[in-house]
Amino acid sequence: MATSKVTGAWGEAAAAEYLRKKHYKLVAAGYRCRFGEIDLIVRDRKHLVFVEVKLRKSANFAAAREYVDRRKQDRLRATAALYLSQNPTDLQPRFDVIEIYAPEGALTRSPLIEHMEDAFQ
Repeated sequence: MATSKVTGAWGEAAAAEYLRKKHYKLVAAGYRCRFGEIDLIVRDRKHLVFVEVKLRKSANFAAAREYVDRRKQDRLRATAALYLSQNPTDLQPRFDVIEIYAPEGALTRSPLIEHMEDAFQ
């Protein structure tokens, strides 16, 4: 369990750095409420983006994004709605998924990062 928490934190930090390089500003990390958790909340000029980070060693079994099923999307939407009720904004909300493929886990030097914008259709 401790190892997966460390690896998860590494993945979220890698995603945050990736987004920073794409000119997003970090608003919050690990936002939790009674409905669930949002890994990262970032913003650009138009959007407040709720980001789900999925870290996997490979896509051999399934793409990481496939683990963000309808139930997970519903929990993320409810969590985001509570966040927005507490933190009003004029920015357009959006849900993104970031997949990180790291064959050696946190020891991976160059993980493959894929960013799906507006991932919940």
